[in-house]
Amino acid sequence: MADEAPTDPRVALTRGADFWSTEAVGDVPSLVLTDGPHGVRRQRGDADHLGIADSEPATCFPPAVGLAQSWDRDLVEGVGVALGREARALGVDVLLGPGVNIKRDPRGGRNFEYWSEDPLVAGVLGAAWVTGVQSVGVGTSLKHFALNQAETDRMRSSSDVDERPMREIYLRAFERIVRTARPWTVMCSYNRINGVYAAENHWLLTDLLRGEWDFDGLVVSDWGAVRDRVAALGAGLDLTMPGDGGTGDASVVAALESGVLDAADLDRATAAVARLAERTAVGRAHRDDVDHDAHHRLAREVAARCVVLLKNEGGVLPLRPGARIAVIGEFAQSPRYQGGGSSHVAATRVDIPVDEIRAHAGDESVTAAQGFTTDDSGDAVALRATAAGAAADADVAVVFLGLGDTQESEGFDRPDIEVPSDQLELVAAVVAAQPRTVVVLSHGGVVRLAPFVDDVPAIVDGGLLGQAGGGALADVLFGVVTPSGRLAETVPVRLADCPSYLDFPGEHSHLRYGEGVFVGYRGFDARELPVTFSFGHGLSYTDFEYSEPTVTLDGDTVRVEVHVTNTGAVAGREVVQVYVGRTESTVVRPVRELKAFTVTPELEPTASHRVAMSFERAALAHWDVRVGRWIVEGGSWDVEIGASSRDIRLEASVTVTGDDIDLPVTWQSTLVEALADPAVAEALSSSMPDGAGGMAGSDLLTLVGSMPLDRLRNFGLASPALVDLLGDPDAV
Repeated sequence: MADEAPTDPRVALTRGADFWSTEAVGDVPSLVLTDGPHGVRRQRGDADHLGIADSEPATCFPPAVGLAQSWDRDLVEGVGVALGREARALGVDVLLGPGVNIKRDPRGGRNFEYWSEDPLVAGVLGAAWVTGVQSVGVGTSLKHFALNQAETDRMRSSSDVDERPMREIYLRAFERIVRTARPWTVMCSYNRINGVYAAENHWLLTDLLRGEWDFDGLVVSDWGAVRDRVAALGAGLDLTMPGDGGTGDASVVAALESGVLDAADLDRATAAVARLAERTAVGRAHRDDVDHDAHHRLAREVAARCVVLLKNEGGVLPLRPGARIAVIGEFAQSPRYQGGGSSHVAATRVDIPVDEIRAHAGDESVTAAQGFTTDDSGDAVALRATAAGAAADADVAVVFLGLGDTQESEGFDRPDIEVPSDQLELVAAVVAAQPRTVVVLSHGGVVRLAPFVDDVPAIVDGGLLGQAGGGALADVLFGVVTPSGRLAETVPVRLADCPSYLDFPGEHSHLRYGEGVFVGYRGFDARELPVTFSFGHGLSYTDFEYSEPTVTLDGDTVRVEVHVTNTGAVAGREVVQVYVGRTESTVVRPVRELKAFTVTPELEPTASHRVAMSFERAALAHWDVRVGRWIVEGGSWDVEIGASSRDIRLEASVTVTGDDIDLPVTWQSTLVEALADPAVAEALSSSMPDGAGGMAGSDLLTLVGSMPLDRLRNFGLASPALVDLLGDPDAV
């Protein structure tokens, strides 16, 4: 039974009424929140206690792993608008997304729901998604805040990370979205951050989110993340989900009465719920119907723009209508188009790849073979032999490979990044029978392609493409759509090359972020490791030439322009990427970091377009742990313009003014640091036989230059003049 009703009815506003909805109190109505970064997962009837029952049909757009490969903020915003309208029609006030956590390790079980290994891609596309959804009066919930990179022990594990990578890599996408798109809610994660649960982390939810970033929305817990409701409210959490039937309200009231919980915290939380109700009022007033046919067409257009052509030797693609095609693989007949877990959408329909290929090629031109199963229900040897026979009798084989629903999902991390062995054996048999083979990939997390990348002439990567992915793939395979997708994460040659390899998924409830800022391509490039396919990579059926770059500084804005010309035979789009680096720095830096990108309009053959991009001077800053703030180093910066992190076409530079750092000299400063201060150097001179100035460049300075001043006292070098400047060392 619930405890006695609290004296303040507003307490009920700070927790759910049931699994998906909040309490109605006074003038504040009940609000419905539901899963769905790539589709609305609105449960039918009463929600079950785990939130896994059947859901209403909704359009399943490409999940973030696929959508990110578009690199197109306008496209993503359009998806957001469609999702907002479907949420509105289903009576949903807040759509829980987007997930913008960095893909630190390719084994992460929830990588399908996150955008990229790079915070700029995640931040820009996540902001576009938020803008689209909220434009129709439906709230979003930026998640999972923060440092939620692994599923292993996710309810207890502590993400142990140094301040600099936390700021520069893992918080940057969240910061960009909060500042630019103003999400109406932020969802805190399950995990601990340096030992403190996210739901109870005052620094995270109050000092950083509300104080530094000026967030004015509601902070909601991930479902089941709160273990101490009073501590969470005090830390800055506003809404605990799901509901507990009111059993915890009495503890909140008691904490208020005893002074353990400040009344201002309840005021803040209830005001946030009321503000959310006001913001979503427009959506509740327009529960219009959705044209699912139109949304399916949109999903197909979007998915086609997310397809990445990884390799295309010998002009195998696009396929020619009339050619005899062997379509092989379970995923060609039972497509893998979304991830597993809480975001699973009941799609309104699903395009079957082999049927869509037949629609382009003609039924008589296509032979289908299963090739393998993901549930070990068939004779693998027999299936392989049949597939190889079909390939031998065709002009080209199209083999669908990837990971099944049971091989990756929310709730667990993968032990490796291998394509299942039976699929590797299948592709080897098919290529032996038919050299003209195209591999089509479906997966939520990166898979290792090294075992066959040199053997097949063409590889197409779809990631996960949503319900219309089958049609979108067929459109790309036949050249109806020229591929323009780009990888949002690196494909390594081997798992052991990944920067996070030795520090994932952690042990004894601790996950150490030992690679620091060298996440993804930053780590591969710093160590000059070969990769199978680089971050940002993607081919086209046409070619693009870059020319006439200009880089200018306009106030605090760096502007980059470049001429892009379609030099090929068909129309297409190019994704232009700007990377910045600095060879000489006071801190260890990645070789290059993405600072701007854009997608050109579709360019006809011979057509040109002047691409303009920009980024703020502040984007060059690193987090200086000595002073606890962002610092831009002054001087010349290298600017690289290219088609991937390993395909740099043009180089330039820009010179910016640096930030001053005033580091006071203390007894813990080294001799070298002290000598850089004229006043301290003069005081030291009176303690040194030959004066401080005589030490510059000397062997003696090399020997003792890193010694703190308080240790030099042992050598009789603490002169009265130095004590006058720095104070009594014994008093510190």
